[in-house]
Amino acid sequence: MSRVSHYGTELVQPTGRPETKPPEQSDSEYLRLLGENVRAARARRGMTRKMLATDSSVSERFLAQLESGTGNASVLILRQISQALNLSLEAMLPGAHEHSVEMERALSLLQRLEPLELREAQELLFQRFGKKRSENDRRHRIALIGLRGAGKSTIGKLLSRKLELPFFELDGLIEQTSGISLSMIFDLYGQSGFRRFERRCLDNLLSTSCYTIWLRATPQDHMSRVIAQGDIRPMAQSAEAMSDLERILAERDELYRRADASIDTNGKSVEEVIQECFHNLESMLDVARK
Repeated sequence: MSRVSHYGTELVQPTGRPETKPPEQSDSEYLRLLGENVRAARARRGMTRKMLATDSSVSERFLAQLESGTGNASVLILRQISQALNLSLEAMLPGAHEHSVEMERALSLLQRLEPLELREAQELLFQRFGKKRSENDRRHRIALIGLRGAGKSTIGKLLSRKLELPFFELDGLIEQTSGISLSMIFDLYGQSGFRRFERRCLDNLLSTSCYTIWLRATPQDHMSRVIAQGDIRPMAQSAEAMSDLERILAERDELYRRADASIDTNGKSVEEVIQECFHNLESMLDVARK
């Protein structure tokens, strides 16, 4: 006996438990979805097609065909072979490993779940097996957030030395990736172009979540610190500069408050801020151990 659902045909096995069979896709539909996935991945990383062609040593013409859904027929041949072997394309690639029997059973069970059930299963697995490991990983990936002048560079460099961890400044990574200065990025690509480069650098840098610390400061502190660094541009429109800064801080307040920890840097020395960072990290680890 079988019944049709939105997720394909559910075949009732002798055990009485349904097993979802994914719907068949035509060759044209498969190539179309493949092209969409490649194009979406490229967009998430802020890469032009030319940049991807250079990095992958693949011609722009081939990428254009792939993204438009008219990819090379060899892709379909490989798909046919994987279907005949009852293997995923990923399992056929060099370096991939076939799953154990236990893993296959777990995957089979997860594939039969509805979306809401799958989300619940993911949360249960994380709470049971992944939380402690995730928190330990996050201790080694610390992201300092805040507006310019918050002290991210100064605190970040000193914190990395004390923790013996590498320090990455996002602006520097963006300039290195793009090959031009930040000012030129804004001149050539605007704010949206900068955000694309920013997302690409973050995607390349991060593979797990971070422990985030918001370095808070007053608008006056932000302004005075930037000027102390030798940048007088904030005062070029002095009549509106402070009100603009206050508006930006107000708009970002809700987002910044989602950080794991918040440190008010007003009137504090660099060493005091570093000590507060350590205190927050230790508190996070204490919670993870429980």
